[in-house]
Amino acid sequence: MSTETSDADNDLRERITNFLRRNFPQIQMHGGSAAISHLDRETGEVHVQLGGACSGCGISPMTIQAIKSRMVKEIPEIKSVHADTGMGAGADGDLGGTGGTTPSFPGETSGDGEDDEGPQAPF
Repeated sequence: MSTETSDADNDLRERITNFLRRNFPQIQMHGGSAAISHLDRETGEVHVQLGGACSGCGISPMTIQAIKSRMVKEIPEIKSVHADTGMGAGADGDLGGTGGTTPSFPGETSGDGEDDEGPQAPF
């Protein structure tokens, strides 16, 4: 990799990081983190890993969708964004809108025909 390419990669990484900080301050405010796990400048593909409190957060699928749609609009070099919390995501970073699990509430019937009575008391 030439120095010129390396400088361009570093510039793009910095712009992506600034984009995340500027547009999604709630990630850090709520104890989460967002980091670039892979960047392919040639194809315009970036992988973003959400961590900390984002793992398991019920709102993380919406955050991921917002990152995906806004980053390609704001940073012209980026053609596709893959984001993942590490919690049940597929290889393409698509969480299917629910983080890989379907939320259930006490009294609801799950897909297997059993009632979900909710968590048991620890005593």
